Amino acid sequence: MNVQIITIGDEILIGQIVDTNSAWMAKQLNAKGFGVKEILSISDDKQAILQALTKASEEVDIILITGGLGPTKDDITKKTIAEFFGVEMYFDEATYNRIQRLFERWGKKPVEAHREQCYMPNNVTLLHNKMGTAPGMWFEENGKVFVSMPGVPYEMKYLMEHEVLSKLKAKFGGEAIVHRTIKTVGEGESRIAKRIEQIEETLPAEIKLAYLPGKGQVRLRLSARGEDEAKLKQLVDEKVEQIKLIIPELIYGYDDIALEEAIGNILRQKNKTLATAESCTGGYLAHLISRVPGASSYFKGSIIAYDNAVKESVLNVNPQTLLDHGAVSEQTVREMVKGALKTLNTDVAISISGIAGPTGGTEEKPVGTIWMAIGDKNSIVTQKLQLSKNRLRNIEYTGIQALNMIRKFLLQLELV
Repeated sequence: MNVQIITIGDEILIGQIVDTNSAWMAKQLNAKGFGVKEILSISDDKQAILQALTKASEEVDIILITGGLGPTKDDITKKTIAEFFGVEMYFDEATYNRIQRLFERWGKKPVEAHREQCYMPNNVTLLHNKMGTAPGMWFEENGKVFVSMPGVPYEMKYLMEHEVLSKLKAKFGGEAIVHRTIKTVGEGESRIAKRIEQIEETLPAEIKLAYLPGKGQVRLRLSARGEDEAKLKQLVDEKVEQIKLIIPELIYGYDDIALEEAIGNILRQKNKTLATAESCTGGYLAHLISRVPGASSYFKGSIIAYDNAVKESVLNVNPQTLLDHGAVSEQTVREMVKGALKTLNTDVAISISGIAGPTGGTEEKPVGTIWMAIGDKNSIVTQKLQLSKNRLRNIEYTGIQALNMIRKFLLQLELV
């Protein structure tokens, strides 16, 4: 069964808030076997809502609507839905009594706007919302299902999890949909596609492969749809194993794992500690590493040596090295690693120094020149990046490349 998600709110269209509701809803629906055909954001305008509902009712089986159910005058969703179905509104005493009890608990009294909020379309089935004052609304018309929910994320999520998904499953059933995502880092999608071309060309009809590129990473998502879920899982797992045999050095994990989480797991397995010494990234790499719960068991800390004086005094970089080669050099990042290993008493250290931009470059070292080094008491390896003039993009991309450098060093994979 196909679904359309309609989000209502001028605040989305002017960029005041980001529509995270639709992404969350689509993921939950897909897991239950419902395919989302379209996601549409529209303004708090009666004609826009009516047009969206008319179009959706002609194209899909299930229409999920969020937003516009509050007590203020700009919340027009209910009245517009009633107009769309050609029904009158009625006052729902039970909803008003529930709102009164809520306000009594809060030590307040509801205002007239909350009473207005209790008028509902005549053809509605109300869905109990324990997280707020506005109930969800379920409508059925000509075999189609329309569900209207508040736009507040935690209210919408409660209704989806406790009311909507189970009712949709009971009414429509739904095919089995199986997803498996291979997480890769270090090579672009076109190169990966070339390497696994033979597998992709021989995929059975029920399996699709999607390439989802990001900053220095590519997710390979295998999706299968059909009636026999166990068989689909087996088929997908077989293809995952075939891909793994071809690009093992690029794969750091599967499904929802993040690269920094995968690195943490390796550090724990090897009983190693890690520290960072950062210049141009300003602690961004340390932020990525430390945002993983439990990172304190393997992450010693970071020295943000933005100024050369800090490189000298804290990391013991030789002033002559800086004079002869500059802060952005292979020689300097090597000495930064040695200093971090000693100062932070860690097993492994990684260092970064570069010109993030958009200014500061020279003909010899243009903007986007980044040097990185990683090492332990036995060896140090280095890597040079030549990136763009976009400062934020350079910092973020360097962070991912540094994480991959850590992964490869720990697994003794060749740096390329």
